[in-house]
Amino acid sequence: METVAIKSLQTGHVGLNVTDLSRSLPFYLRVFGLEVQAEGKEEGRRWAFLGREGQLVLTLWQQSCTAYSTTSAGLHHLSFQVESIDDVKAAEHLLRDLSAEFAYDGVVPHSEGASSGGIFFTDPDGIRLEIYAATGADTEPAPNGAAPTCGFF
Repeated sequence: METVAIKSLQTGHVGLNVTDLSRSLPFYLRVFGLEVQAEGKEEGRRWAFLGREGQLVLTLWQQSCTAYSTTSAGLHHLSFQVESIDDVKAAEHLLRDLSAEFAYDGVVPHSEGASSGGIFFTDPDGIRLEIYAATGADTEPAPNGAAPTCGFF
């Protein structure tokens, strides 16, 4: 099988469809500390480019009429890595203030015995999200045993 010889590859920005940009935009700005880099406000063509320090991270497109479906092919979840488990816990506190829905109660490891882990929650449209740290989450049992926590929520 022939493949393209790509020398360097990294994820660029991620685009998400939302049902109500006016509802989703404040959520993503507050939870992830992103800034609006550009925004389209034309009726029927609302969108926002969100980033940090000039780097585009996430785009929101108001072009869905129903909430996220976990039974359709496509995005499983969107994950963000932070520096420490304390950062994860700070995000958890903020999300609880926003009445976000969590898949598990608090910080959980990625699998039994793993040091990495975080929180798993949904945005206002039910899109599954994760904030995790590479270490510090091994104080609790994994909710799915040896199976990946981030794969079954």
